Amino acid sequence: MTDFTLHDESTAPEDSKPLLAKSQAAYGMIPGLHAVMAEAPGLLEAYQQVHELFANSSFNNDELTVVWQTVNVENECHYCVPAHTGIAKSMGVDDAITNALRDQTPLPNARLEALREFTLKLVRDRGNVDDKAVQAFLDAGFTKRNILEVVLGYSQKIMSNYTNHLAQTPIDKPFQKFEWDAAA
Repeated sequence: MTDFTLHDESTAPEDSKPLLAKSQAAYGMIPGLHAVMAEAPGLLEAYQQVHELFANSSFNNDELTVVWQTVNVENECHYCVPAHTGIAKSMGVDDAITNALRDQTPLPNARLEALREFTLKLVRDRGNVDDKAVQAFLDAGFTKRNILEVVLGYSQKIMSNYTNHLAQTPIDKPFQKFEWDAAA
């Protein structure tokens, strides 16, 4: 296994130092994911930008969480599932939604379930979602914009999930209490 450095503002490449400072200011810490990504400044910058764009999409907090956690669980990301559990709590997302996503059990309402099902189709079919699945998503009250915003959210998660798989990023202390195991 390749060891990746958990960078801070003193060890990071020059182009990553202001990006880590931005993370520190936003979160009160440098998340382990950002510390790893700092090795490749372009990746860290892209991740921060895509995160901001997706967080400011037309989705509400529950819907953002559904997209994030659906991808995290499907990709079995040991780091992102606990992190987004804590993030969901800070965003006021009902624990019933978070637990259903983590446990892969039915969500509390049909609209959120339709979002999870569409997100899973997008991931599993590598974007080759059939017309029936697209229509079911639209029939649940979502829009063409939402279809493309799921793509945006998925692109963010590819960067984080794959980085965490490669680096075996340690779970940040605030999120360790939300540890998750795909086998459970």
